[in-house]
Amino acid sequence: MKLYNYFRSSASFRVRIALQLKGLGYEYLPVHLVRGEHREPAYAGQVGDTLVPTLLTDDGVALSQSMAIIEYLDETHPEPPLLPAEPLARAQVRALAQMVACEMHPLNNLRVLKYLVNELGVGESAKSAWYHHWARSGLEAFERQLALLARQRAAQGLAASVYCWGDAPTLADCCLVPQIFNCQRFNVDLGALPLTLAAFEACMALPAFQQAQPSSCPDSAA
Repeated sequence: MKLYNYFRSSASFRVRIALQLKGLGYEYLPVHLVRGEHREPAYAGQVGDTLVPTLLTDDGVALSQSMAIIEYLDETHPEPPLLPAEPLARAQVRALAQMVACEMHPLNNLRVLKYLVNELGVGESAKSAWYHHWARSGLEAFERQLALLARQRAAQGLAASVYCWGDAPTLADCCLVPQIFNCQRFNVDLGALPLTLAAFEACMALPAFQQAQPSSCPDSAA
């Protein structure tokens, strides 16, 4: 398999985590977003949205969108699973993942921030306020959801979750960790988020997350 990605791309980071958790080897193909390499014909001709990541399967088929890629990997390489077997639990994990991937990340990704500045004339301080507002409010919602799930587990006599859900990383953790990295980079307030940060810290103690992080990528010094 080959993965077109950018070291700072949150969506790419999610897929790298999933590949590492499953122990799957892949060829790392960097696409520098800031330099506009995603719009060049060599890459843009392979995927309609010209975004990263794109996974080239062993059959040479190009798959886009990180969430679809991760679920494809989970279905084709089911061990260790990134989604629980029970339908309600699967829905809960997907909901956590989508809180990041569908609610938080789209408001604060690179192309949105560039549009605010370049097209709408938003100043740096206003752009920063935008980022901090949506990132912090999203994390607060995530923390509330983790607290709700913790109460549900306690009512069922289940042990507290080590990660976002249960005692092993899931799709939700693949999404949360890159978002926290972004928040740290942009100095977002991470106070009073005990469950969220506990899950993050548990993940970052694992080699798979360490090996997938931006500083471990070959294009991080580019």
